[in-house]
Amino acid sequence: MKRSLCVLVLIFAVNAVVAQNAYTSEQVKSDMLYLKEALEGAHYDLYAYTTREDFESNFEKVRGEIKGDSLSELEARSLFQRVVAKADIGHTSIDFPFTSYMRYAENGGTLFPLELAFESGQYWVRKNWSAVEEIEVGTELLSINGRPIEDIVEEISLHISAERAYLKLAKIELYSFPRLYWQVFGEQEGFEIEVRSKEGIRKYMLEAVELIGGYEMKRNEIIDSQLTLEFLQQSAYLNPGSFSGDEPAYRQFIDSAFIEIKKKNSQNLIIDLRNNGGGDNSFSDYLLAYVADRPFQWNSAFSLKTSSILKDHVRQRYDTTEAYWREVFVHENGEIYDFDFEDCEPRPKEERFMGDVYVLVNRQSHSQAAVTASQFQDYGWATIVGEETGDYPSLYASVFRFALPQTQIEVQVSKGYMVRVNGSEKPEGVIPDILIRDHLLDEEDEILDGLLQKLND
Repeated sequence: MKRSLCVLVLIFAVNAVVAQNAYTSEQVKSDMLYLKEALEGAHYDLYAYTTREDFESNFEKVRGEIKGDSLSELEARSLFQRVVAKADIGHTSIDFPFTSYMRYAENGGTLFPLELAFESGQYWVRKNWSAVEEIEVGTELLSINGRPIEDIVEEISLHISAERAYLKLAKIELYSFPRLYWQVFGEQEGFEIEVRSKEGIRKYMLEAVELIGGYEMKRNEIIDSQLTLEFLQQSAYLNPGSFSGDEPAYRQFIDSAFIEIKKKNSQNLIIDLRNNGGGDNSFSDYLLAYVADRPFQWNSAFSLKTSSILKDHVRQRYDTTEAYWREVFVHENGEIYDFDFEDCEPRPKEERFMGDVYVLVNRQSHSQAAVTASQFQDYGWATIVGEETGDYPSLYASVFRFALPQTQIEVQVSKGYMVRVNGSEKPEGVIPDILIRDHLLDEEDEILDGLLQKLND
């Protein structure tokens, strides 16, 4: 079974226990008001990228769309997403409606058959699951059912939490355009599309494909980084996987990898942080210690905001005698305070890699993956290769989750703010030292191949 479908089945199994098929309009209105008040109380800075006036105007607009006696889980979740997404903060969000999606799949649901990549203001076909073979990968999509693709993407973007359009588009790639098209526009049996290719502008009629057999079983998720060590001529290639999961197993892999790299006497080390969803700094710092030549931090400043919702969350889940969590209760609700982490120590010199280090990034280097790339860059320990990351390395994150009381739909909120090691708070991703575009996010590896060519010249 493909990783894509495995993930969906797992999420469905977990969520189906508490998810309802429908809620009353009064329940949704009550939760929407609670959502707004909770975000204002718990978020570190809800109005960092939008104004209070714009946020409240959008809230009233969305609230006014609650019609009828009841709403489905899909309808309620979609409305809540539009409230949260107006903050324009990537780590403050509500998840894609996976439970509704899997119910739709079980009932024989179908999808739009083209996956898209968004680059330089154009919309490219990156995967074609339709029966129309003439539509090649790399064809530019112009419209669907007579509607310009720009308008369609703009409407989908209202549901996507992100600091800027570049990250919104990366997230649409990540979640997949066919899934999001279904969420926003519903089931459709056919699609008249207009495309531009080498032969000029053409129109095609596409049939929807079966959600499971015609889509999910055929594909892999974009975020699919795996623990990998390979040796490519004079270079060691290391993919550390996501910075989450089984930490002892992760550390064992990293230890073993650097032992092998030492044995091979590799001149270059290539660390791949592309298509990486991020995770926890305890993972990434363990990796960095094998390259670091001095004690280091993963930020230059880190602060948190405490709140009643956060305190309830911590009481239920964490050891409140630990310094990090204890501080949550020392401060008054709404108070912002600094928290200092201890320095991380480098590995002994005989264990460290002493050659040239290159770190690969792309627009799908998210969260802690972007922060880690910025550490390598700011300390001068690596050359960054690829394209700008979607996420900022100075960002509102350190998230926690709470459930809306009536619908039990979960909300992710940023309780902290961190600044990258060099102190820059510019609203930009990690900018590569060597720029190589990742066209279509497909199997053709322009970034790695481009770097290897430069190293071999």
